[in-house]
Amino acid sequence: MDLRNHSTVTEFILLGLSANPHTQALLFVLFLGIYLLAIMGNLMMLLVIKADSHLHMPMYFFLSHLSFVDICFSSVTVPKMLENLLSRRKTISVEGCLAQVFFVFVAAGTEACLLSVMAYDRYAAICHPLLYGQIMSKKLYIQLVWGSWGLGFLDALINIFLAVNMIFCEAKIIPHYSCEMPSLLSLSCSDISRNLIALLCSTLLHGLGTFLLVSLSYAHIITAILSISSTSGRSKAFSTCSSHLTAVTLYFGSGLLRHLMPNSGSPAELIFSVQYTVITPMLNPLIYSLKNKEVKVALKRTLEKYLQHIRC
Repeated sequence: MDLRNHSTVTEFILLGLSANPHTQALLFVLFLGIYLLAIMGNLMMLLVIKADSHLHMPMYFFLSHLSFVDICFSSVTVPKMLENLLSRRKTISVEGCLAQVFFVFVAAGTEACLLSVMAYDRYAAICHPLLYGQIMSKKLYIQLVWGSWGLGFLDALINIFLAVNMIFCEAKIIPHYSCEMPSLLSLSCSDISRNLIALLCSTLLHGLGTFLLVSLSYAHIITAILSISSTSGRSKAFSTCSSHLTAVTLYFGSGLLRHLMPNSGSPAELIFSVQYTVITPMLNPLIYSLKNKEVKVALKRTLEKYLQHIRC
């Protein structure tokens, strides 16, 4: 294709979730509330885990990083969405769009890796309780966390390094509320074969790869739980991983469905995208605080200490 006949695009138009001004006002209030809840909830988890020594264990070390990732995930997409809901000119620069794609890759990839690491942690705790301390040593769980972050950044760097060389011509409308790589690829008028290969590898590694690791861990966990003779023992074992299983189902379910759908801006596509980038970061602290007895007790202790400090 002769690219000289095309004017290079410097900004994109984000169509968002609705073109109706009244609906946009309602959506602004709704997503502002969700965003504030996500930030406050995940900050609360970070503070409680840091303040309470009873939670200084591998599982909560992973959870603290998951909470930080969720804060980043929400902050990458929601502020721009809120701005566009109040603005008539719903644009984003090409550089801003690429930056958003980069941090979405980092957050999404790191969260997927962390969830698979947490599944392995639950496998070690339930299937090998006597050896748990040896299996999940401090050195190992720190390496697993930084490995998750490293893979997230590496994946993002590879995809963005290829994306910065793409040329965008007449097409500049993104039928979405944020920038995602599939949307950019469909707008490019240059060769995107290498970008598609990189995106496919990313999907296989951070999507299906981590999902298979989680599935394998839970297959062993379920087998171990079913082999427990007492009902109370099975219930106690299941309760230790029920919150993580809920978070995994929400994230991987909506994320995989979103990326298996064609990039068309359909309502279903937008709903699944909102679910894993906006709703899940808000729900994770609620899931882990309401379904986890240790977190609830730690939260109560932290609040009591805070109230005593105020009285003094």
